[in-house]
Amino acid sequence: MNDAVREPGVHVNACEACGRLPHPRRGRLALAKLCAVFPVELLLHALVIHFHVSYLATVAVLTVTTTVSVIWVVEPSAMRLLGGWLHGPADGRHGHPATGQSLWRIRVRVGDRPGQLESLAHNLAALGANILTVHVHHLDGGSLDELIVGACRDTSPEALSNAVRAGGGHGVGIWPASALALIDGQTKALTLASRVVADSSELPLSIAELLGAQFVDVRTSDVPTTAASVEIPSGDDILVFVRPADEPFTPAEIARARRLGELAQKKRDMTVATERP
Repeated sequence: MNDAVREPGVHVNACEACGRLPHPRRGRLALAKLCAVFPVELLLHALVIHFHVSYLATVAVLTVTTTVSVIWVVEPSAMRLLGGWLHGPADGRHGHPATGQSLWRIRVRVGDRPGQLESLAHNLAALGANILTVHVHHLDGGSLDELIVGACRDTSPEALSNAVRAGGGHGVGIWPASALALIDGQTKALTLASRVVADSSELPLSIAELLGAQFVDVRTSDVPTTAASVEIPSGDDILVFVRPADEPFTPAEIARARRLGELAQKKRDMTVATERP
């Protein structure tokens, strides 16, 4: 049995970005610890009084037994048992602590006609879903829209996909997303650019993170023929990146990756120039 089935309250309330649970409220934490410690203390005192042991023995037994049992056994067990309530929201409704929503990344091709995005938004709104971010990549004969959508947790990806198709979209791809997906592409590109400036050897991993793709070292591996691939020049080198065939690289993504490659090459040229006597 996996953790998600065994402790649904705890895992449902975990942050989608870092996986951590929200900090428990002080009142709940104090009450949970009291529930864990009080029964043990009561039982041990009752046993000591029943057997009429000496004062020193009483102190030793209570100190050692209480410390070991409470800290290492009882309290951790109580924290796990009461985890769903301890870390849950104040109103008792389990869900994402901030929004109660699931996040989805939707990639869809739409025709080059006015009102297409409005139609998509209208159909998604009928499901209680909300478009949080949108990036439009213009292609021949239309555009490729990338949406981050927040929807109720009981909304299935099939329902979202059907709503997008009903709104005039085709070639729909949908994947679970985290809160990190809300970082816009420009901010992400600037963050990765700073990494490349600090260390140009970070270029392959930085581009892979930027594109959400896998770097393929063509010197040691073959490029999968069934995957979408892109070649990014950097000086005399050609870097190859791949990802699933149903996620083709957009012109904007390729342009950002090429700029990172140019930045890394300029950094290498500057390093060589400063090292010359």
